[in-house]
Amino acid sequence: MSAQAPTSAASPETVASAAGGAGVYVCRADYANPHHAQVLVALLDAYAQDPMGGGEPLSDFAQKNLIACLAARPQAFSVLAFEAADEQRPLGLINCIEGFSTFACKPLVNVHDVVVLPAYRGQRVAERMFTLVHAIAHERGACKLTLEVLSGNLGALRLYARLGFAQYQLDPAAGSAQFLQKWLD
Repeated sequence: MSAQAPTSAASPETVASAAGGAGVYVCRADYANPHHAQVLVALLDAYAQDPMGGGEPLSDFAQKNLIACLAARPQAFSVLAFEAADEQRPLGLINCIEGFSTFACKPLVNVHDVVVLPAYRGQRVAERMFTLVHAIAHERGACKLTLEVLSGNLGALRLYARLGFAQYQLDPAAGSAQFLQKWLD
């Protein structure tokens, strides 16, 4: 099943919304913008230190090289959420990497990191970021969004189900796909 976009419209660059009196400003990260770069690394480091991110800070290497490495990959894009358009208080981040679906013969977008700072969880910040992710994926001609999530991350699982994500399967009789990894030296 493909992911559904939240119902609000978004341009491929920014989306601003308000709920309960609190505004949220969402934009595509500009890797050349030093403020965006600093915020992206800080948010990703906060996620890495969270139990759902592994509980360890980003390495010095990752902190120093992440932005340049993302910028060097045209298939990468990131979305940032701030409390307001002045971009002073960051709330969240989504990092995405474009891949390719051989069965559909079209691009796909893998949602690699979803970060919402603890004080802002449950306020639909991630949902607002996904509105822009969906618009950018559509702009790129992607046939679907993919992501991986820990089975114990119940809040994220509820969010993803609300957005239309489901376990990947071709035939229910064959079961659902499993996410595996092998580290290379």
